[in-house]
Amino acid sequence: MKQQLGPGVAIIGSGSAVPEAAVDNQDLSQIVDTSDQWIVERTGIRSRRLADAQGSLTAIATAAAQGAISMAGIAPSELDLIILATSTPDDLFGSASLIQAQLGAQRAVAFDITAACSGFIFGLVTAAQYIRTGVYRNVLLIAADVLSRWVDWSDRRTCILFGDGAGAVVLQANECDRLLGFELRSDGNQNSCLTLPYQGQPRALTPGVSVAQGTYQPISMNGQEVYRFAVKRVPEVLEKALFRAQLSAEQIDWLLLHQANQRILDAVAQRLKIPSQRVISNLANYGNTSAASMPLALDEQVRQGKIKSGDVIAASGFGAGLTWGAAIFQWGR
Repeated sequence: MKQQLGPGVAIIGSGSAVPEAAVDNQDLSQIVDTSDQWIVERTGIRSRRLADAQGSLTAIATAAAQGAISMAGIAPSELDLIILATSTPDDLFGSASLIQAQLGAQRAVAFDITAACSGFIFGLVTAAQYIRTGVYRNVLLIAADVLSRWVDWSDRRTCILFGDGAGAVVLQANECDRLLGFELRSDGNQNSCLTLPYQGQPRALTPGVSVAQGTYQPISMNGQEVYRFAVKRVPEVLEKALFRAQLSAEQIDWLLLHQANQRILDAVAQRLKIPSQRVISNLANYGNTSAASMPLALDEQVRQGKIKSGDVIAASGFGAGLTWGAAIFQWGR
């Protein structure tokens, strides 16, 4: 019998938003030495959305949040907590509070968390704890990234991968607990596989005292190592989360993975013996949108009527840190 930890959790609304500008593989071939065939064969990506020079993470995150709040059927003033999972805030001090103000969610506490491409899963579990302990009733989780700011557009290994976007869900206290099981992991020993590092130059202030001043460098990734990590660790963490949920892979309706590479999606599904028609994939149109990729894909499926109330979803995120995790949940109240 599963232990009930205070009030249950239900995910009752979703929303998403992407910038208007679409850049396809043919466009990228004008920038770097690549081709549509080369990119599709290795990643499954055909196009991605990119924020323009005036675009902001706050704008797309707020739009995604508004969609989730509307679907949930609540007013912004009813929100108790807003969590923004992002690695690319508009302000290094955080963007959640500005989103709170733009939503008009006066009662809500707001803060950012950073877990890179695992951000949605880590945020989902974090939000659930506030509800399960009875502290808050309505929690808005937003996952958004504008990675185009930090891509080296002369590096064909990485610039083909990333896009910008935002996704959001509303979690609410519920009589029945719809978060059935989860597992979170981190391994800093593999940190160097995927980084967006700060690099500063020394600046002398007084005799014997200097500080570093600089900025962050473009995304650096060892693609082969990240691939090997994902295809090994993601099935493992999903199996652990399924065990905690007392379910088997055959009992889930949908597999929702971080949209990083179609080969990773296929390999994980094959390992768990999940048929392709139950694997959610939209990275062909959006590329890797980091923390946003999972709620963006989830919202599309919900709005297309494919995911229905009561469907069981096995979700897993993985990325820089390295971090990875899985959550098993039922959609709807």
